[in-house]
Amino acid sequence: MNEWKKGVRDGLPICFGYFAVSFAFGIQAGDVGLTPFQAVLMSVTNLTSAGQLASLGTIAAAASYLEMAFLQFVINMRYFLMSCALSQKIKQSVKPIHRFIMAYGVTDEIFGVSVVRPGELSPWYSYGLMSVAVPGWALGTLVGVMSGNILPAVVINALGIAIYGMFIAVVLPAARKDRAVLGVAVAAMILSCLFYYTPVLKRISSGMQVILITLAVAGTAAWLFPRKEED
Repeated sequence: MNEWKKGVRDGLPICFGYFAVSFAFGIQAGDVGLTPFQAVLMSVTNLTSAGQLASLGTIAAAASYLEMAFLQFVINMRYFLMSCALSQKIKQSVKPIHRFIMAYGVTDEIFGVSVVRPGELSPWYSYGLMSVAVPGWALGTLVGVMSGNILPAVVINALGIAIYGMFIAVVLPAARKDRAVLGVAVAAMILSCLFYYTPVLKRISSGMQVILITLAVAGTAAWLFPRKEED
């Protein structure tokens, strides 16, 4: 129960950030014809801003299920890497059912908070994170899709910036304590800019870009700054 409370406490900033971002998603979902129930169901079952926003384009274009499945597979492939990383922080005695539930809640933000947490990762800590993050994502979607076009575009764009502020809040404390973390963050930003501004690399999908950058930066960091097993 104590671990769950810590998860709830650490998950509150994620909840607020999710509400702002999913609010913008809900408005766009309503624009393509999704009902409030459909939009909220998508948010609860997916928990991925990039995947859900990309799916709206395929829904509007009346794409096939196969096209949508392949799109989601590519965009969300990065969660394989995150799950593998978090699995190293879980005791071997943790039952598969707990691992499956924890895997459901692996998002960029929940991963960021979990991976920098010292020591082993308790399933109940993850449940605490999810118990506030998931409702925040779903509630923001519901309010957004029901609000329609009430708010001006400039306000919606401003709300979308909140998620980046939350990422900074997650990375900065760890970067101050460990120069390796700071180096990884800076290298990831440099590579992201390289992919964004290089004409050839820019053609690669955003999901695949994340995977390539993660493998390059994390692989290099693991080689240059190896950690002992007991760490």
